[in-house]
Amino acid sequence: MRKTLAILAFLPLTMAIPATAEAAPALRWTSPCPDYGVTPSPTAGLECARLKVPLDYADPGGRTIELTVSRKASNSPKRRGVLLMNPGGPGSPGLAMPTQLAERQGQSGLLESYDVIGFDPRGTTYSTPVTCDLTEEQKFILVGPYAEGPRDVAEKAAKSRVVAKQCAESKTAELLPQMTTANTARDMDRIREALGERKISFYGVSYGSYLGAAYASMFPARTDRIVLDSLVGPDGLDVRAHQRFAEGFDDRIGDFTAWAAARDDVYHLGRTQAEVTAKFLELAEKHPGIRTATWGALYDDVNFPGLAEKWAATPAKAQSGPLDSDNHAALQLHVLCNDSDWPESVRYYQKAVERARVTHPMFGPAAANITPCAFWPVERREPPVRIHDRGPSNILLVQNLRDPATPLVGARELRSALGARAKFVTVDDGGHGVFTKENACGNDTVVRYLRDGALPATDTQCPA
Repeated sequence: MRKTLAILAFLPLTMAIPATAEAAPALRWTSPCPDYGVTPSPTAGLECARLKVPLDYADPGGRTIELTVSRKASNSPKRRGVLLMNPGGPGSPGLAMPTQLAERQGQSGLLESYDVIGFDPRGTTYSTPVTCDLTEEQKFILVGPYAEGPRDVAEKAAKSRVVAKQCAESKTAELLPQMTTANTARDMDRIREALGERKISFYGVSYGSYLGAAYASMFPARTDRIVLDSLVGPDGLDVRAHQRFAEGFDDRIGDFTAWAAARDDVYHLGRTQAEVTAKFLELAEKHPGIRTATWGALYDDVNFPGLAEKWAATPAKAQSGPLDSDNHAALQLHVLCNDSDWPESVRYYQKAVERARVTHPMFGPAAANITPCAFWPVERREPPVRIHDRGPSNILLVQNLRDPATPLVGARELRSALGARAKFVTVDDGGHGVFTKENACGNDTVVRYLRDGALPATDTQCPA
């Protein structure tokens, strides 16, 4: 969902903060942190602080918004600096990420090496949130439904127009044009400044990989050790990346069909992969929502038993979790639609659906369907971030070979764009996310780099 603009894109982004901009104040840490209304609290044991940043960095003396930042501080003499983390989305809150890192990698030495920093990005949850007043159905408008033909695309176009209008008329409409990846990267640099750090290390997954690549391109001299996981391509989440969800589905579905076939005595979905695939197509004819539900479950092997049970029982409509709020979905729309030039013709999407029916029939017509970005009410305020190869060689890229959301084809493009700045480690595994998952080689590669600076000498692959 993003297209880049020539070399001119680089200059405005790196020079966007006027010389008269006020320095970020030091952070005042307090506890407890906000808990997202979840028990037990995912932010237990952390400190939090608030930071004011410009809504529009081109107008530093104008309106400000607030960011909420979390910290798990190191008390070790081995402390190297700060590790800023982002969970992706866009729209996903990040205050709990230091706690999650402690739970999953508490014995790795990372907590001694860094003050681990999380934050809710601008527009998210506890950082001046945005809204589009979305209904429960509207929250899921970005991906799907599977379009059987031009009429289905036209029907979704009508719904998408309504959502775009709601965003334009919401109580937070003034914030709408400034919810961009470039501004979030600028916010990250304000956090760095407020922490009193000359450089920051960073871990970002999924969309967070694009955010990290943007920061490394806008502020290359302020980066220490950068790890980007499950890689969005260098154009970000533009219309092409959206359509590539279908390639990710095709790359990944074989892992599930093999798993289910090996357990036919339990789930009775088929004794071979071909039989399980046929079962999927049979279910999808009767229950179109099964396609999107299956795509979402392919993110992690841990979802396979639940997915098999849903297939066996005829799946119910997906249920939202405690953080699947209007805010989360609204900010996704804000960032995706603001960052890129999306085609505005309904006919474009109708043709894309027809192509996808041939090239990626299992999920393509869902991934190629129209979104509210086609009717977005504001024009992009600046060129998208140009991801480039000028800067220190301090970026580690990690990517599963079979990722349903950020497929390998886009990861390879990001690796090419970063050139000598990066080393690329592919993992012979499926699912979305390498770090803190089951592959020991993938996990160890990330830990060794962040903790010890051991960047692989060449691009390499981790075995299954």
